[in-house]
Amino acid sequence: MGTAERRETAGDGTAAREATRQQAAPATRTSDAAGRRADGGPARLAAEVREAYRPLWVEEPAKRRRLPDPVRTAAVRAVLIIAVTLIQAMVALLCTLAGSWLAFPMVISSVVSTIAATWAVLDVWVTRQVWNQRHGVVSTPSSTARALRRERRQARRAQRAAGRERARIRRRGGAGQLSHP
Repeated sequence: MGTAERRETAGDGTAAREATRQQAAPATRTSDAAGRRADGGPARLAAEVREAYRPLWVEEPAKRRRLPDPVRTAAVRAVLIIAVTLIQAMVALLCTLAGSWLAFPMVISSVVSTIAATWAVLDVWVTRQVWNQRHGVVSTPSSTARALRRERRQARRAQRAAGRERARIRRRGGAGQLSHP
């Protein structure tokens, strides 16, 4: 992707995709007509089509949000431990089939690694739960709760306005008079 196209993108790649489509469409249309009339023929057509740059891929926004750092760290740790456990289990199996003296220590270490892998997976789950509790998922109130709060707010405003009106009348000394003297 050229630097000019990089500058005009909004970050999600859509501007570059639209710009290149708009550039490619007129180029192919004009090159078809020019290719038939010009002496170069198909060679000139290929050169003009090559000039209309189309990116190999377009970055799209992620469908899910990125995991929080502690959860992602625990997940990477768990994946590494699980990978080592699977390698140890495979080596233990091959050593057992080969009748090697290393089979017994590898089986023991595979059992220990399986316990560690289970612990690592539980660590990911617990870390995720703790993160959600501390930093919480923002809950949106239901529409009924919102309507009740709006009604209460309007009632409070009406009470305050009535109180201000009574205070204003008392300050002016009007005892409920409808007109001024």
